[in-house]
Amino acid sequence: MMRIFAMGLMLLGLAACETAKGAGRDISKAGQAISGAAQDVQDAL
Repeated sequence: MMRIFAMGLMLLGLAACETAKGAGRDISKAGQAISGAAQDVQDAL
């Protein structure tokens, strides 16, 4: 029983890491888009 519980926790840990990694990439892309838009506005002025 304890072995199944430990394996379940490990699987959840791996899934959480992948989720955080994907969220980090999405946030990074959003930041780059905002930065690019701000640069375009600054160049227009």
